[in-house]
Amino acid sequence: MDAQRWDERYRAQDRLFSGGANGVLVAEVSALPPGRALDVGCGEGGDAVWLARRGWHVTGIDVSPTALLRAARAAGPDLAGRVEWREADVTRTAPPAGAYDLVSVHYFPLPRTPDHAALRGLLSAVAPGGCLLFVGHDLADLTPEVVREFDPGALYGPAEVAGLLGPGWTVQVDETRPRAAPAAAPAPAPGSPHHRHDTVLRARREP
Repeated sequence: MDAQRWDERYRAQDRLFSGGANGVLVAEVSALPPGRALDVGCGEGGDAVWLARRGWHVTGIDVSPTALLRAARAAGPDLAGRVEWREADVTRTAPPAGAYDLVSVHYFPLPRTPDHAALRGLLSAVAPGGCLLFVGHDLADLTPEVVREFDPGALYGPAEVAGLLGPGWTVQVDETRPRAAPAAAPAPAPGSPHHRHDTVLRARREP
């Protein structure tokens, strides 16, 4: 993860994303009982704030200090004690093992490595009985400009993650679906209209 590059992207405009919760998160998590959640690459905090307002205790992590400051402002004082913001890079330091009932990874550029160390760190962070939600863009939608910038072939996708889960996991959802608009977004998203479909993995770790 290039922390400086991401922070520059955030500082280049007043808002990089919509501020609302991702549609897949709302669809897949609304029926789950609240617990402890890890929002990987939380950005400006839309998903983490949504979770916290629904009773989850959330840790939002990102490599960008600018994004985390905006996330803290979005949460406001009423969520103090329910959401925590941490500057962290999961490609360097794994989250605590077995600590979270939900590990949410939305559109996060997790680089593929031969030992899968960072990915296995995220999987290990899911508590027994907990849920992994791993969401990406359908590669068929991406423009050549995006492909040149992010090289999606070098990143993990949900279908690949599903194949690496191994024993002790139950795959509940592994599909491509039309992208849902962010929920209750406080401002229009400056995001990319060419992202029309999401690839979605939801898996449960056995108790």
